[in-house]
Amino acid sequence: MNSSEDNAGPIEPSGRGRLVTVAEPPADRRDEITGLPALRTWRSVYLFVFNCFALWVLLLLALTLFYSHHDIAAAAIGPAGAHIGASGTTFGGQLNLLDYVVLIGSVVAIAAYGAWHTRRHRNLDHYLRGDENVGWLTIGISVAATQASAITFISTPGQGYESGLDFVQNYFGMPLALIVIAAVFLPIYRRLNVYTAYEYLGRRFGTRTRLLGAALFLMQRGLAAGITIYAPAIILSTVLGWNLGLTIILSGLLVIIYTVAGGSQAVSLTQKWQMTVIFGGMLAAFAILLMKIPASISDSLTVAGAFKKINAISFSLDPNRRYTFWTGLLGGFFLSLSYFGCDQSQVQRYLSGSSLRESRLGLMFNAVLKIPMQFFILLLGVMLFVFYQFEQPPLFFNQAAWREAVRHDPGQKLQGYEQEYQAACAQKKQYLVQWLAAKHAGDAPAETAARMRALAAQDRANTIRADAQARMQKNDPGVKSNDADYVFVTFILSHLPHGLIGLLIAAFFAAALQSKSAELNALGTTTTVDFYRHLFKRESNDAHFVAASRWFTFFWGLVAIAFALFAHLVENLIQAINIVGSVFYGVFLALFLVAFFLKHIGGTAVFWAALTAQVLVFVLYFSLNISYLWYNLIGCAACVLLSLMIQAFLPPNRQTANL
Repeated sequence: MNSSEDNAGPIEPSGRGRLVTVAEPPADRRDEITGLPALRTWRSVYLFVFNCFALWVLLLLALTLFYSHHDIAAAAIGPAGAHIGASGTTFGGQLNLLDYVVLIGSVVAIAAYGAWHTRRHRNLDHYLRGDENVGWLTIGISVAATQASAITFISTPGQGYESGLDFVQNYFGMPLALIVIAAVFLPIYRRLNVYTAYEYLGRRFGTRTRLLGAALFLMQRGLAAGITIYAPAIILSTVLGWNLGLTIILSGLLVIIYTVAGGSQAVSLTQKWQMTVIFGGMLAAFAILLMKIPASISDSLTVAGAFKKINAISFSLDPNRRYTFWTGLLGGFFLSLSYFGCDQSQVQRYLSGSSLRESRLGLMFNAVLKIPMQFFILLLGVMLFVFYQFEQPPLFFNQAAWREAVRHDPGQKLQGYEQEYQAACAQKKQYLVQWLAAKHAGDAPAETAARMRALAAQDRANTIRADAQARMQKNDPGVKSNDADYVFVTFILSHLPHGLIGLLIAAFFAAALQSKSAELNALGTTTTVDFYRHLFKRESNDAHFVAASRWFTFFWGLVAIAFALFAHLVENLIQAINIVGSVFYGVFLALFLVAFFLKHIGGTAVFWAALTAQVLVFVLYFSLNISYLWYNLIGCAACVLLSLMIQAFLPPNRQTANL
């Protein structure tokens, strides 16, 4: 297989639809890297990305080691206790008129912008791929926005609040996977000029394998599209008191309108502005949070480290531990390779580039961006935890569920738990003030004693909280005990000024819309190209297929809305979707790895190997208790090995070996 990748020579030029070897003279200056003398070859670009990844790992390791050992002194911030006290003004309240103006204005304006600027697409290539002049930054933002749903910005801070920074390890394999995709997958897709990744499977293995890959994608991504709407809607409707069904329908219809109207380019155009709203709101919230914490950043990290929240790196070999360096590097590598290399919702984003160079640079932008972005969001959650050490937190952050539970609690034991919890938190705050004051005074024995008392008070508070949650579930088994998703939203509504509240809620809706628009666009494209055009309507004009793609996009949008409305999902299924992805993605990836690298294997061998490997993964999943990330590696390895074994009994493949 020739990927046109020369690790030492100059970057190869390439136009859409063809692969040019490095020996050819440049055919298109757009495929050369200019203005960066140190990055004149793709090898140097990939090495730069790897060095950024390694640097982040070292920084996270240093952070873990430094703040996990409490006897290592942090820098003093001034006189003892000077920064300890009340956490500042509480704004509080629901959305007011200003918030609604900001919310509705920003969300509707972005959607209208995308629909208006792409309203006249009639060419199939333009509708499915987008503008041929799309640059690397737009591609990079679009790829990042497609992956970062509202769950990322609502739930990840809660993950940091509950468990600390360890979830960042889940992304350690992603930079390496994107390097492989840029070097191997992307040149092949562009050389064959495909609309979907599954077209390549069809040319390499035949219709049967193409339809298998496309069907797996439609099932997985169709389900995920419903979750993309439901997950933020259930949280926001609960906290804000909005009607859940109306929230789902309005957000779903809005994204359907501009995605159907503008296709791939509308998705890319709107994602750029949606990400601007998201990060503007998140940065503003983070800045206000830091100002409201009555301690310096150094002291805040010291407190977080004492409560085991600065745990960014773990080299544990325990297979039952979900997030470690090894599960992130190996399992995360195969998960990212599958998602970014084989999932049409991502493939369609970077195939829209004006050249191979632009698409590659867009992927490298994400390889450098993702780990620091996730670290920042998790760190926001850790700082929320520190904030609520000095500010009285609610016993249960889902206040709507808590009020309902208290109202129907026989014996009113929940109210007693709440009083005990408030007393334990007040005592803990007193010990924290004493601890930091002793630390600044250089009184090591007093510092140690106060720290131990604070940790003991935290244990008591956690015990009370667990008892209260157990009673809630005993009274109503339908109540979900995990309220981490409500932590950030509670802080926003209680402690941010009006206007900024509207901006943050708009950011959550923008995140939901940007990921859902990419999913619907990919679902419509795959249904049109891999099923409708391939099986039913081979001969027709572009206008017909553009219309068909719009109808299929509209159909999948309605499916997603219906799924969100009538499936009656619960929050723990959000994590289950990630597990389902890992269960399927390993075999999904293996189809492409065999196609790229094992040219002697034909369609019959890989088809039956994929089905057998998938059954094996199902059996292991229900038999073992290991991190779900490992199933990406297991499924991929099993499919590749079985393909080799089955092909040994079949004639060698010769017809498609050059693809």
